[in-house]
Amino acid sequence: MKKRPISISIIGLLMTMSSLWGLPGTLAAQQKTQPIATEVPSQPLFQGAFVGVDVFGPAMHVLGSDFLSTEVSLEANLKNKYFPTLEIGYGSTDTTDDETNIHFKTSAPYFRIGAGYNVFHKKPHLPGQFIIGVRFGHNSFKYDVEAPALSDPYWAGTTIPLSYQGVKTNASWLELVASLKTHVYKSFYLGLSVRYRSLIKVKKSENSEPWYIPGFGKNKSTNLGVTYNLIYKLPF
Repeated sequence: MKKRPISISIIGLLMTMSSLWGLPGTLAAQQKTQPIATEVPSQPLFQGAFVGVDVFGPAMHVLGSDFLSTEVSLEANLKNKYFPTLEIGYGSTDTTDDETNIHFKTSAPYFRIGAGYNVFHKKPHLPGQFIIGVRFGHNSFKYDVEAPALSDPYWAGTTIPLSYQGVKTNASWLELVASLKTHVYKSFYLGLSVRYRSLIKVKKSENSEPWYIPGFGKNKSTNLGVTYNLIYKLPF
């Protein structure tokens, strides 16, 4: 009886092993596998609206600040990503500067409009949002200013009064905002925001300019502000 060549037996053994192990080149490896279709759930566009009230301004006034400022905010949640915002507030002051002895008084409403972007929008399981955004602010108001009378250097004993009442003016500014909103109980949230404000323009009168701008703060090119809001998610 003739013996089969060893090479043929070895080749057969290798083919058998490759079919069992699923090595490349085998029939099992050549079979195409169909990928499992997975659907990524889409986020609904509107995910609620929030109304907030700032308590930081009134608290600072109670603690001795010369300024009183408070505001109400209305914010929409779009896809947990974009947050268009409207803020309406009221600011006032009635104070005298200790160094110059100049008295300044004003009170007026203001508004801001803008939008924010939730940095953690891909993590909806978190109990809140971290939002960075921008605001445009504007107001129109009147102010009173009084200063010590000036003595005329040419006419001895003559004084020049410095007192202006009801001076009309307006101002516009931009704000860069970073805010953190945290869920505390049911539909209630707490929100802390830090604001870098940059003055765009302020109308100056012939004899004076406002020392304080409601909603912006002291009349400087830039300043920092803080708001601390009690927030309620509206039931719709």
